[in-house]
Amino acid sequence: MNAQAQSESAAAFDVQRIRADFPLLTRSVHGKPLVYFDNANTSQKPAAVIEAVDRHYREHNANVARAVHQLGEEATAAYEGARDRLAVNRTARASIAG
Repeated sequence: MNAQAQSESAAAFDVQRIRADFPLLTRSVHGKPLVYFDNANTSQKPAAVIEAVDRHYREHNANVARAVHQLGEEATAAYEGARDRLAVNRTARASIAG
C-alpha cells in the first residue's frame, strides 16, 4: 500500500465514530476515556448487539430449531435470518477480496 492510500485509509478510520457504537466506552476511568484491551477475557458489545439480545430475551426467548410453538418458530426464524445475513456478508467480502 502506498503512502497516499495509507493516508486515505487512516482518514477513513474514525475512531470516535467507532467508539460511539460501544456504550461502555463512553465511561472515563481515572479521568481518562476508557480503553479496553482485555479481549481474551471478554469483548465489549456495540449498542446494536446489546439491543438485539435484549429484544430477543424480551420477545422471542425459546429454543432454536427444537420448540414447536410460536416463540420457538420466532427464535428459529431470527437465528436462521442472522445466519443468512452473515453468509451473504461473507460471500460478498470473499468476492471483493478476489
